[in-house]
Amino acid sequence: MAWTALEFTVAGDSAEAWADALLEAGAVAVDVTDAAAGTAAEVPQFGEPSEFVPGVWAQNVLTALFDEQADAAAILAALAAERDWRAPVVFTLSRVEEQDWVRLTQSQFDPIRISARLWILPSWHVAPDPDAINLVVDPGLAFGTGSHPTTRLCLQWLEAHLAGGEAVLDYGCGSGILAIAAKRLGAGTVTGTDLDPQALIASCANAEINRVACTFAPPDALAAGAFDCVVANILTNPLKVLAPALAGRVRPGGRIVLSGILVDQAAAVIAAYQPWFNIDVWQTDEGWAALSGIRRQAARPEA
Repeated sequence: MAWTALEFTVAGDSAEAWADALLEAGAVAVDVTDAAAGTAAEVPQFGEPSEFVPGVWAQNVLTALFDEQADAAAILAALAAERDWRAPVVFTLSRVEEQDWVRLTQSQFDPIRISARLWILPSWHVAPDPDAINLVVDPGLAFGTGSHPTTRLCLQWLEAHLAGGEAVLDYGCGSGILAIAAKRLGAGTVTGTDLDPQALIASCANAEINRVACTFAPPDALAAGAFDCVVANILTNPLKVLAPALAGRVRPGGRIVLSGILVDQAAAVIAAYQPWFNIDVWQTDEGWAALSGIRRQAARPEA
């Protein structure tokens, strides 16, 4: 089965309305991108999906995917007439052939070398180095395949600092990759937590594939107690909000690792954690920073 892709450009303040209308008219999917992507005028957006701001781009490219039999051009004209909108003067129609999407997706994921002895390996690949620690993690419903700099930074920190036997908490575990890595690197008890039920399902499945014993549970089901090491690869705003809660999960003298932070946001996150930790930037990678801190014996007294 083939598909028809309808592509056109609209002003930022009308992109969301056009996308909704196209879906109502039978599009199976609509993609919205910055018309200036790849140029100096591109406006990147970082943050939680809920923080995405429709219309922030001056011009938006909409790509709507229709069944091959649909008259996409007629649908576009009809929507403009029905809603009294200005129809795009220029648009393109292209044919999208049916593909084996599973194989296409798999072809985009190769083994990822984290360090000399640590690799991320999709299950359909043969390990480039059978003697290395090969973490088997397949792309799925949860974040964390090892390809993003924030995940790499956390993995490199764990390899460099875990001595063995530590109690580790992976807060915002996603695919479970950091929890699984900690266990493979010699940690004792390893716990992962995430608000997303799909992340917990993916983490349990990946732990089973890797034959490691980790516990995964939602935050409100975590047992009381502090850990030797807490790692949280989330985003800047949630990390700042969670500072008191995460600090309470690190024993005095224990370590915290924070990532998902743009380099120019690091100072704000450091400030949020300084009442409890001696903390600073550990390393950066492609504009992202990982912070590392040690929990003081007592919280810094208020001024």
